[in-house]
Amino acid sequence: MSDGLEDVVAADTVLSDVDGRAGRLIIRGHSLDELAGRVSFEAAARLLFDGFFEGLPDDLTAALGVARVEVFAEVAALDTGLLDRTPIEAMRALTARLGDGDSLEVALRLMAAPAVFTAATVRAQAGEAPVAPDPKLGHAADILRMLRAAPASKAEIDALDTYLVTVCDHGLNASTFAARVVASTRAGLTSAVLAGISALKGPLHGGAPGPIIDMLDGIGTPDNARTWIEAALARGDRLMGFGHRVYRVRDPRADALKAAVRRMGAGAGRLAFAEAVESAILSILKAHKPDRPLDTNVEFYTALLLESLAFPPSTFTCVFAMGRVAGWIAHAREQLAGGRLIRPASRYVGPLPKAAA
Repeated sequence: MSDGLEDVVAADTVLSDVDGRAGRLIIRGHSLDELAGRVSFEAAARLLFDGFFEGLPDDLTAALGVARVEVFAEVAALDTGLLDRTPIEAMRALTARLGDGDSLEVALRLMAAPAVFTAATVRAQAGEAPVAPDPKLGHAADILRMLRAAPASKAEIDALDTYLVTVCDHGLNASTFAARVVASTRAGLTSAVLAGISALKGPLHGGAPGPIIDMLDGIGTPDNARTWIEAALARGDRLMGFGHRVYRVRDPRADALKAAVRRMGAGAGRLAFAEAVESAILSILKAHKPDRPLDTNVEFYTALLLESLAFPPSTFTCVFAMGRVAGWIAHAREQLAGGRLIRPASRYVGPLPKAAA
């Protein structure tokens, strides 16, 4: 049996394909290059949802705006107990208050939930009042407005849209598989999304971008990069933002997000510094581990982009969920449409009873 189910095909899907050797990501028949920076998150979600919901509108913008307003009512449940939690734990708890079901209305509320609940939690933890959604705005624009209580620039909105589209789906990763397993039990979309959030929370999945900011701050200057990196490797530390379970070449999402940061214009010095650190790390990894394909993954420039948009590092996984929730929902509906209860076999390797030995 393959460790970690490596190379085991667990589902047929029309949603996305990850070609790790070619460094290519296809979403519903479109390459990432065709989507990232070119379409809105709502358009990408519409692409993923096509064929899985009756009455699906051509444009989800207005319906998703209404859904943000609807789920904002649950922000009233933010109490001291939740505010003492991490943002993703608070966001998950508030999402659990939403009703379960398999309808488009439930799906839209679940798409709205990470955006609304994360922004409200961040503000409440800072002692500021949550900002109610504006249903007339696009999703990315309203996320930034709810976070800051002020309008964002077009460049910032476009950058966040690019990020949400880039991470909206990515094959049968851990959180998506968790969502499909729960969906296969007919538990409902809310239950499936909660499984996705819980899997995404882990540091080996969606919890990795935050420490990249700590690494950049620890390095401080390009001249210090090699010394810092060599010391980290000598301690046995993992360099977050490099290497991927599937990709054997550069993660195409890294370049999409790097381009989005560059188009934003702000923080050009920080980008140049990050590029210098990236170059140093790739050089050192190639020398230290020549037999392992360790290239830049999506997390490295995710950290830089979200930092530039003023998201606290503690929320980076929440923002990941804002985009990936569309994929979880689409996979859950696909599983419902044609999949059986997911029930793999296991092989017992423990001791036998004495009578059977």
